[in-house]
Amino acid sequence: MIFDEIEDFAAALPPMRALAGLDLGDRTIGVAVSDGMRSVATPLETIRRKKFTADAEALIAILAARDISGIVLGLPRNMDGTEGPRCQSTRAFARNLARLTELPITFWDERLSTVAAERALLEADTTRKRRAEVIDHVAASYILQGLLDRLRHIG
Repeated sequence: MIFDEIEDFAAALPPMRALAGLDLGDRTIGVAVSDGMRSVATPLETIRRKKFTADAEALIAILAARDISGIVLGLPRNMDGTEGPRCQSTRAFARNLARLTELPITFWDERLSTVAAERALLEADTTRKRRAEVIDHVAASYILQGLLDRLRHIG
């Protein structure tokens, strides 16, 4: 089920189970996971996109193996807050994924997640080649961490 409101998403989650964050790109899907206490997001891996069916199978395998209880997708809004074609694509991906899993799904404004991830990797003196390999799942961890921090402030 897809929740547009974080409070509704939070109410649908079982306690003490991990969440997954996704950074959807045209060619890749960055995946991050939280701990069971939902305090820390950790970059996990990047899936090379093929077709939706193959992408979804890879994702569902990761979610099952890690006992994930909910999914947050980065929503790539324009800087003025409006939603463009990339947001529509992300929402379509979520609708298709919701047909394949019972897990609650929500969205998180990801406007500067890739910029923040890139900055962190530069500060860590990561090589250009290594940055290219990890940027998507590091960005996914920024998306997930934003949601985790927000969940801590919900009643």
